[in-house]
Formats: sequence, structure tokens, C-alpha cells
Amino acid sequence: MGEVKVPKDALYAAQTQRAVDNFGLRQRRMPPRFVHSLALVKQAAARANRDCGVLEGDIASALDRAATRVAAGEFDEQFPVSLFQTGSGTSTNMNMNEVLAHLASASCGHEVHPNDHANCSQSSNDVIPSAILVTAARALEEQLAPAMAALESALAERAQDLHDLTKTGRTHLMDAMPLTFGQEISAWASQVEECRQRFADLRPRLLRLPLGGSAVGTGVNVPAGYAKRAAEHLSDIQGQTFSPADNAFARMAGQDSALECSACLRALAVTLSKVNNDLRWMSSGPLSGLAEISLRPLQPGSSIMPGKVNPVLPEAVLMICAEVIGDDACVALAAQSGSFQLNVMLPLIAAKLCSGFETLSWACVATAESVAGFTVNRDRVEATLASNPILVTALNQRIGYEAAAVIAKRSYAERRPVLDVAAEETGLDRAELERLLDPYRLTQNPDSKA
Repeated sequence: MGEVKVPKDALYAAQTQRAVDNFGLRQRRMPPRFVHSLALVKQAAARANRDCGVLEGDIASALDRAATRVAAGEFDEQFPVSLFQTGSGTSTNMNMNEVLAHLASASCGHEVHPNDHANCSQSSNDVIPSAILVTAARALEEQLAPAMAALESALAERAQDLHDLTKTGRTHLMDAMPLTFGQEISAWASQVEECRQRFADLRPRLLRLPLGGSAVGTGVNVPAGYAKRAAEHLSDIQGQTFSPADNAFARMAGQDSALECSACLRALAVTLSKVNNDLRWMSSGPLSGLAEISLRPLQPGSSIMPGKVNPVLPEAVLMICAEVIGDDACVALAAQSGSFQLNVMLPLIAAKLCSGFETLSWACVATAESVAGFTVNRDRVEATLASNPILVTALNQRIGYEAAAVIAKRSYAERRPVLDVAAEETGLDRAELERLLDPYRLTQNPDSKA
């Protein structure tokens, strides 16, 4: 294809430079986390190739050492290829092969070839899908799972702190029967716990790799035992138990596990949207809104209105969630782009998953900070609760729906506590009315665990 000029200080070579020249948007590079995971796959491949006798020991060891350094982030600047490249990720695979070959050659004193050695027993078509799964498994283990656990812990602690503080419930944004703050927060905690369980259910599928499938899944040019050994070495390196996929064809042509992973990220984004929207509503005001809680003030909220403070963390989280939900649609479109034996939007899938794990991990931490830091405006909560005409629902069984409706409407019209109106409208003893209309008693469902 003719000569190509490569920067003299570059560790990569001609194939990487051609990709840099061919594909624009160089500021949109493959995510470093994916590059590091790809290096781990290459490290495992070098060890497996040594075990299988298709790579000399010194070359394999040099590639092993080089991959360790790349995986540690030492050479991130040497991976300039845009994520918008050939759909198989071949350009990024060759970028990695060239960098590893350069480093290994300098280390062992032999010429290490990017194709013959660094890419031995491999194809972009099995390595890149494997690296996507490894990236997701690592991000889940190292980033998102700890962040979700911290959020669950913060929610559980606040639910316990506020377990007996009763407030007005709302359905359709309208006043409804009471519940406790603890019960409301316990719903958030349960939603987050179910999100965590979805990821736990997904995790085994992230650990089954198509390594050894080579070009189309048949394992051409791959020695016997390579796939099993590569998975074992990767397990030793990474600390998670990887294994060869039962069907490499499916893992290369389809991206079902990546799509499932994206769906789990989307579910978490939807849950965090619910929690943060509730926090915004509950803190709205402070005079004309609900004003049930006060979020911790973090910064001035307006460039023109002095003293205004906005719910900045929930709003930042909501933007993250909107992006993740949109990215899930992108991953779905990319995942359906499997033509015969290969999906051809692999770099895009990798980038979107990396983004989702990174941003949602921060979103969980930010949500935990909001939850842990808010204070309850008790006087406001008690005043609105006492004036809530919907409490009359508790009298339905004693006086009937129609009579209760009369009390509710009068209570609302006169802006008086429902207890006072009920005492005037019914022949019930006030002490009994106080018991029947006690908001906390109305929150206690004997069959509920909350």
C-alpha cells in the first residue's frame, strides 16, 4: 500500500498510522479501560502460546512483560486510533500488536513481529469480542459493584434512621395515604439491590470468552488446548474465573451478552433516575414547593438570583442516566449488526459499555452522598401530614366511602385537619378518631417487611 510516515517517538507502526490517517475524530479514542483489558488478553495469549509450543519462551516472556506495562496504563498515549474505525476493531488490535512487538523487541533482543508473534493464534475477530467481555467483567468487579454496595449501605442506613418518621405519601403527584421516610427509602434500596442482582446473574456470561475462535470461529491456526490455557492464564492474571465459550461462533457473530450488560446498565440508570427525581421533588421550594427535605448546599444555584441553591448532584446524575439510556439504544443497534460470522460495530459497543460503567459508578456515589446528606424539615412534614384530607380513607370501613368523601372535601376546602372535621361530621368518639387517623398506625402493614 506504499509508504506511510510514523512519528519517530511512536511505539506503534504502519498499520496503526494508516488507521489514524484514515479515521477522523481522533479525540474519540478507544477507552483506556478497554485498551488495558485488551493488553491482559494479549498477555494471556502469550502465555498460552508458550505452553502450546508455538512461541519461543523468551519472546513469549517479553510479550508478557510488555502487556503488563500496557495494562498498567504506562503507554496510553500510544493508542491513538479512533473508536470509529473498522467494525471488527482490527485497527486497535494491530495498534496493540505493534506496541507490544516494539516493547518486546527492545526487551528480549530479538525482533518480535506484530502479526507472527504478538497476534499468534489470534484474530481481531475473537480477541476484540473477548476484550469487550473482559472489560465489562473488570469494570463491574472494580468500579460498579463497590459503588452500588456503597449506595445500598447509605440507603439502608437512612431508612433505619428515619424508619418511624411519617410523611404524606403521593401517587400521581397528589396527596395519598401516609408512609414513613424509612419505607420510602427502603423502596429505593430494594430497587438498587435488584439492579445488583441483575449484574450478578449476568456475570457468568461475561466470563465465557470466544478466545481461540480465530477468524470465523473455527479456530484456524490455533493449536490444540490454546483456548483453555488462555482462559486459565487470564483468570490467574485478572482474578476472575474465565473459560472458553461453549460456542465461539455465537460470541463473535453476536453480542448478546454485551447487549444484556447494557440493559443492566440501563435498568440501573432508570432506578437512579427515580431516586434522584424523588430527591428533587422532596427538596423543592424551599417555600412554594414540597420542602420535605433539604439537600446539602454545595454551590450557588444562580448567576442572577442571590441565595438560590439547586439540587446539583441529582441533576448531574439525571443527565448521566439520560446518556446511559440513550447509549443502550446505541448498543442495541450495534449488537444487531452481526453479519454472518462477525459483528461489525465492536468498537462502538466497547466504548458505550465503558462509558456506562464509569459514569454510573460515579452516579451511585453521588446519589449516596445526596441520600446521606439531606436533612428532614420535620415541622413542614408534620404540618402537611396533619392537614392531609386523604387520611379520611382510614374511616371508610366505619362510615363508608361517601361519608368519608364529604369529610375529605370539607377538610380541604376549609384547610382544617381531617380529625377536627371528622369529629364534627361523625358520631365517633374523638379518642377513637385519633386512633383511627393516627398516621403512623396507618403505615404499619402487618404483612410487610419494610
